[in-house]
This record gives sequence, structure tokens and C-alpha cells, in this order.
Amino acid sequence: MSHGFPKVIGGPESWSGLGSVMTDLGFGYAPTLMGFIAAMSEFGGGLFLALGLFTRTSSFFLMMTMIVATLMHVTQGDSFGRYSHALEAAILFFSLLLIGPGTLSLDSIIFNKSKLPEDDLNKSSSED
Repeated sequence: MSHGFPKVIGGPESWSGLGSVMTDLGFGYAPTLMGFIAAMSEFGGGLFLALGLFTRTSSFFLMMTMIVATLMHVTQGDSFGRYSHALEAAILFFSLLLIGPGTLSLDSIIFNKSKLPEDDLNKSSSED
């Protein structure tokens, strides 16, 4: 979130600069929009992950943002030490995408995607 907030409040000028990275990677369509999506992914995605809400969606957007950041550093000829953090974060977000939210996340509580651990305990004790 701390990396995304300054990008979000930076406005269209900041978003265009951020989105221009996509041009360097061969995808020059709507750099301002791409920069806005990246900034919101970093800020909003971090906030949602901290809350345990929209875990898989947030992880996907954060993973894609970190993949682009990694590719930017690689194409610029930066050393591994320069892009390793973005690469590690991309791997982390990919893992969260596969694992999904935990049982105590807001995703589970609000969308009732899984039972809380107490539900299993209550069910097994009532069967005895």
C-alpha cells in the first residue's frame, strides 16, 4: 500500500509515466489507464489483502503488476538484486492466487466460501 498510495494521488501525469513501462514492453495502448490500474492494484490490492477481502482478485492484479515490474528491470539490463524484490513478490502473489483466502478471512466470513474451524468442532461433538 505504501508504494501504491503516492502513485494513486499522483494523478494522470504519474499514471502516464507508470503506464509507459508497458510501451517499453511492446504494449503501448492507453498508458494512463494502465498506470492507473497498476497504481490501484498496488494500493487497493494491498488494502484488500490486508483485510482478507477479494484475495484471489487482488493477488492476480498484484502478481501482474510485479511481473511487469520484473520485466521492466530485466529489459533495462538491471542486475538481479535490482529486480529480485518484484520477482519475489510476483511469486508470493501467485501462491496466494492458488491458495486463496483462509478460513478466518473476510472472504470466508462475508461470502461464506468455507466454514470456520469452530463449525467443524461443533458438528463432530454433536454427532457423538
